[in-house]
Amino acid sequence: MKKRLTLFILSALLCGAVYGQTTFVHPWMNKRVAYFGDSITDPRNDGSKLKYWNFLQDWLHITTYVYGVSGRQWNNIPVQTDKLQSEHGDSVDAILIFIGTNDFNEGIPLGEWYDIKEEEVMAGIHEPKHIVTRKRMLPVMTTDTYKGRINIALDKLKRTYPTKQIVLITPIHRAGFYRNDKNWQPTEDYYNRCGEPFLRYVEAVKEAGNIWAVPVIDLNALSGLYPLMDEHVQYFKDGAVDRLHPNDKGHERMARTLYYQLSTLPCTF
Repeated sequence: MKKRLTLFILSALLCGAVYGQTTFVHPWMNKRVAYFGDSITDPRNDGSKLKYWNFLQDWLHITTYVYGVSGRQWNNIPVQTDKLQSEHGDSVDAILIFIGTNDFNEGIPLGEWYDIKEEEVMAGIHEPKHIVTRKRMLPVMTTDTYKGRINIALDKLKRTYPTKQIVLITPIHRAGFYRNDKNWQPTEDYYNRCGEPFLRYVEAVKEAGNIWAVPVIDLNALSGLYPLMDEHVQYFKDGAVDRLHPNDKGHERMARTLYYQLSTLPCTF
């Protein structure tokens, strides 16, 4: 009897240890998160009553600071950074940036990440150090190109918030948006007016992650939203007029993707 009791207690303890090891607490639970972006983030946009950040707020009890504004492009991210800093200072744990579709629509040239220049530098590899001439990559800082805008934005963010988690989110797929005669946006399978396809703007956000040591969540691929197909109209505001802005159902789908992707990232360092 004692032997059986001992085995029972040991089994219970082992089960408790295993349970304790597998209990998961989402690293973004109860954190303070700022959201930068455009109309898909803007709480005033009428594409949906609930945004992706509303769902994350409910599921993870996040304290939410929203700075996305309809129509904004990457050159507005420094403005949103300044506003966050002025209103909340250092009292934020993470910043999510979800923007880029308007840069494509506006036809902002992609540009280059770096200017390559020859400079003299001291070096010594298996020999005494001495002055040598080397090519050097210098980040392009200009608002005239998409990559230049991203460089400016991330340079400012990483200097303003060096201890905070910054996450980039790729723009989701876009189909037609036909608001009026002066705002008539073709589907993404058409190149923009500077002769570039939408995919290259998405890929540039991924590249920025490596250049600036910032994690990227590829919502363009992972969300599964594909408004070019009629079957996916159910996730967008209006199948005839607006397949650019997700509806509540579309935002929930984005939020579920973000929920699991964010679980792999620390929110604080």
